[in-house]
Amino acid sequence: MTEERLRRWRLLLGPEAEGLTGLGEDDSRRDNALTALYGGGGDGDGKRGAGLGSSSPKLHRWLGDVRTYFPTSVVQVMQRDAVERLGLTKLLLEPELLSSVEPDVHLVGTLISLSGAIPARTRETARAVVRQVVEEIERKLADRLIAAVTGAVDRSRRTRRPKMSDVDWSATIRANLRHYQPDQRTLVVESLIGSHRQSRSAALRDVILLVDQSGSMAESVVYSAVFGATLASLRSVNTRLIVFDTEVVDLTETLDDPVDVLFSTQLGGGTDINRAVAYAQQHIRRPADTVVVLISDLYEGGVAAELQRRVREMVASGVTVVVLLALSDSGKPSYDHELAARLSALGAPSFACTPDAFPDLLATALRREDIPTWAEQQGMPVGR
Repeated sequence: MTEERLRRWRLLLGPEAEGLTGLGEDDSRRDNALTALYGGGGDGDGKRGAGLGSSSPKLHRWLGDVRTYFPTSVVQVMQRDAVERLGLTKLLLEPELLSSVEPDVHLVGTLISLSGAIPARTRETARAVVRQVVEEIERKLADRLIAAVTGAVDRSRRTRRPKMSDVDWSATIRANLRHYQPDQRTLVVESLIGSHRQSRSAALRDVILLVDQSGSMAESVVYSAVFGATLASLRSVNTRLIVFDTEVVDLTETLDDPVDVLFSTQLGGGTDINRAVAYAQQHIRRPADTVVVLISDLYEGGVAAELQRRVREMVASGVTVVVLLALSDSGKPSYDHELAARLSALGAPSFACTPDAFPDLLATALRREDIPTWAEQQGMPVGR
């Protein structure tokens, strides 16, 4: 067995396999960090049974070692395990510890769920951590969402009888290239392509995001807040963000700052989807120009039959309704398969969606194209 393989087995098996091979200084620190988290209780001295303990200096030292000796993706997993396995909420309630963690979406979800318990001295640090994650998501996805939505809305408004001031000359030339006369070096334009000019007083489409804020939906809430804020910056769509558990809260007025949106949510509690959909119905003014995206695992605590009736009414009126069982990268979600199948049968396709795919999904919905076919092509089978 090669020295490298022995080293890997030694790190995998922990201190009980110390006779297998010796470890260098860096590997010893890695081994101690892993044993402290996964080896149970103890004093963190590198022996089986070590633990993180409860003192701030020990936690701070452990966080520093984890960030030094492991890649970011592993750091995030270990931090999450430290909170979940050892109940180290203290890690998130003291500014000096919180400033040492590696921010990610899961950490933001945990912070939001603890927002009511975060002491005053830690709140600004917590907001800074949340803002760092929000800005990273915006950096990756905001431009794509803006381009997808703008393109979808503009394309749906194309006309072949535009006013001269509204002609899209690039699209017109492409559409008429087959009529080019090489001898005369002339393009014969048989049809003009352009767009109806947008009224300054009204958006072209209405988008309602209905987001389940029960504890299992934390990652979806984070992405929804960022997407909602991005959509609110567009004049071509009128965006409303509604979060719910057993109560319904309209956060549309806070959409200029997704961090404010997140700290206005209350992760946890029951679920009354029917009540949330009823509230959304009150704000539908132009059914044919409205997209409702319900983001929920569909574990309904309200009246499921009423929920189905409302969804049926919205679809019949011309509203495009999409049900996202999760908006996350966390793999296959847990959801109510029976209710998902019933809503899909009513014309509200239900499936899980990754954040990367959401811009294209919303563009497909705005163009009123076949969403189930799009979902199947993306490897996101509609709920059954």
